[in-house]
Amino acid sequence: MNIDDIRLLYDFNTWANHRTIEACATLAPEQFTRDLASSFRSVRDTLAHIYGAEWIWLERWHGRTPSALPSAADFPDLESVRRRIVEIDRNLVDFAASLNADDLHRVVQYKTVAGAANAQPLWQMLQHLANHSTYHRGQVTTLLRQLGAKAISTDLLAFYRERATQTGA
Repeated sequence: MNIDDIRLLYDFNTWANHRTIEACATLAPEQFTRDLASSFRSVRDTLAHIYGAEWIWLERWHGRTPSALPSAADFPDLESVRRRIVEIDRNLVDFAASLNADDLHRVVQYKTVAGAANAQPLWQMLQHLANHSTYHRGQVTTLLRQLGAKAISTDLLAFYRERATQTGA
């Protein structure tokens, strides 16, 4: 991974999170929080997890050690999740923009919420987080379909195609 790849990856992540949130906008409040017995109980809980993971990794990259993920109960409605995801995605894009090539190879030491010590090169963590969010956006897609709502593609190729039409490339 090089710095341009990381920046593009986080542009994609922001784009995909935005599309996922927009797809959820058609849900009634009851549908948004309905327990569907998935990895995370509901669409709300899955989106809160995406936000929480993005937040906790960014905290770690800034040398902080959060002791817990935010609770899904902190997000009573879609708008509350949207605000936090928009904010964290902006912070992640800014973080990626601030990096140079040498930063990607820097080993970051951190502790999990359970207190276990770990360390990896930053590029691996950056790649992991974007992949993690993609995985859980896929779960949201399944939950939307279970609720009878229309999902929106968040495929990487769809991002590339949309970007190409916007830039004329």
